Amino acid sequence: MTKKFNVLEHELVPDHILLSEEESAEVLKRYNISKGQLPKIKTSDVVVKQIGAQPGDVIRIIRKSLTAGKAVAYRLVIE
Repeated sequence: MTKKFNVLEHELVPDHILLSEEESAEVLKRYNISKGQLPKIKTSDVVVKQIGAQPGDVIRIIRKSLTAGKAVAYRLVIE
């Protein structure tokens, strides 16, 4: 019998949230950037596979930070 491991439940993996098109547009407008200017994350990433993100989607990543409390970053999913 094989156990399945959910990487999203691991304590060292930050929260990854798939944004809707409206949320993505708000983020791009807030920072006055285009999707292509966002840092990239590949579809082969384990977390990207787990949340079902497709190329062109934007992901919000929320990390715990000792200095800021939490740090928010955005990534564009690419092939």
